[in-house]
Amino acid sequence: MRMKVMSKTLIPIFADQLSHGLSSLAASDQENAVVLMMEVAAEAKSVPHHRTKLIFLFSAMRHFAKELREAGWTVDYVEMTDPENTGDFTGEVRRAVKRHGTEMVRVCEPSVYRVLELVKGWEAALDLPVSITFDDRFIATKEEFASWADGRKQFRMEYFYRDMRRKTNLLMDGDKPEGGKWNYDKENRKPPKSDLKFPEPLRFQPDAITQDVIEMVKTSFASRMGSADGFFWAVTRDGALEALDYFLDYGLERFGDYQDAMVGGESFLFHSLLSPYLNVGLLGPLEICRAVETRYLAGDAPLNAAEGYIRQIIGWREYVRGIYWLDMPDYIDRNHLNATRPLPDFYWTGETDLNCLSQSIGQTIEHAYAHHIQRLMITGNFALLIGADPFAVHEWYLAVYLDAFEWVELPNTLGMSQFGDGGMLGSKPYASSGAYINRMSDYCGSCKYDVKKRVGEDACPFNALYWHFLDRNADTLRGNNRLAMPYRNLEKMEDDVRHELMDQADSFLNGLSTSKSEDYL
Repeated sequence: MRMKVMSKTLIPIFADQLSHGLSSLAASDQENAVVLMMEVAAEAKSVPHHRTKLIFLFSAMRHFAKELREAGWTVDYVEMTDPENTGDFTGEVRRAVKRHGTEMVRVCEPSVYRVLELVKGWEAALDLPVSITFDDRFIATKEEFASWADGRKQFRMEYFYRDMRRKTNLLMDGDKPEGGKWNYDKENRKPPKSDLKFPEPLRFQPDAITQDVIEMVKTSFASRMGSADGFFWAVTRDGALEALDYFLDYGLERFGDYQDAMVGGESFLFHSLLSPYLNVGLLGPLEICRAVETRYLAGDAPLNAAEGYIRQIIGWREYVRGIYWLDMPDYIDRNHLNATRPLPDFYWTGETDLNCLSQSIGQTIEHAYAHHIQRLMITGNFALLIGADPFAVHEWYLAVYLDAFEWVELPNTLGMSQFGDGGMLGSKPYASSGAYINRMSDYCGSCKYDVKKRVGEDACPFNALYWHFLDRNADTLRGNNRLAMPYRNLEKMEDDVRHELMDQADSFLNGLSTSKSEDYL
């Protein structure tokens, strides 16, 4: 039976706001407030989210609600299967206002533009004052990023990153960067060695709360990607802290060298697996970065590992958030290359003869996880080369990855991976032939296709597709300085070689079977 508490303040908390120091909580009186947490169908069905992702989010929410109650908060929690659940945020807030005699709503600023716009409409919809508190869990404010971007012809993460290093004083030696260089990216690109030994991921046994969620997801989302069994992720702050320590002990030392490497049958390598915990608020960005810096200063990790990891958080993560808020809502509709092809079926099934895609998508189906190079240079690169609709690619990434929330996923996918923003985020399209994949992985050695061939039945499709991509986008991309050499090489090709490559790519593209994400809801 639903509790009835006369309360002046209702505090809605979303799935990515699972932080005990949340500003809406900090600004409220425990004795005179009710926290509202909601599992709603509108969000679960906005894209066909992977079942592992749904289990993670719902279980983490339920555990957070339990912790809040133990800390003295009154929590009103609406489960997905509640027969009175309206299925959307506004409907549930309206019901809670009536239940609790609410006089005002206080909510921490949502991380997603669409949800923020929804919240901005609550005051009129509810006929109550709505206070939106500042989300202080990021290093750079939206205003700070907008000020940095103002007047710049090009936005480059490297310069923003240096400002964030100065602001946080991470890996700084006075006003100079530790070691004399800001960026050790060139030391972070080693291909995998055959004798590398990778740590097993830290696995957490599902407790009763998580087991209940697993059963609910099995029933309510039976057709979604992934299995509801074998779930091993942490769902509490204590578990996330344990995962952080585990990475520091077993992954950080070699993370820098091999962060771009890919190995068949190995899903995790030396990666931290902390991004889901960071993106839902169980860990904070500075908390992680200072822990990494401490290990470097103690001599337990090399500088290229510490700097490379910290750059991903205070540099890249903050940068893509800035881009997102700088250009929304227009950003989501950008399609600079006018790409319109639907994604192939195998993005949902993993069934393809291309071993690199089979490996990357296969582990995505199994774990709702792939590391950044698999996302950028395998699934993203292939989608770019075939001319996939960047919005469809965005929806896929948002659906299938455990750590994906629109503010961080959209710029990474539409901007960096698909060049849909025309270079606002990255300076060139991340397009490559099979040679890059062969250099940074062992995938090609056991593939049906020959990575060294450009044409023929057994030629690696990436090779012809790469030249096809450059050819069909020549009017748009030829002026990009970073593509000057490939375009010179294209122009030097003999006509018969060029035609053969284009025919090879066209034949492959015509053979792709496609589907839409709604087929997997």
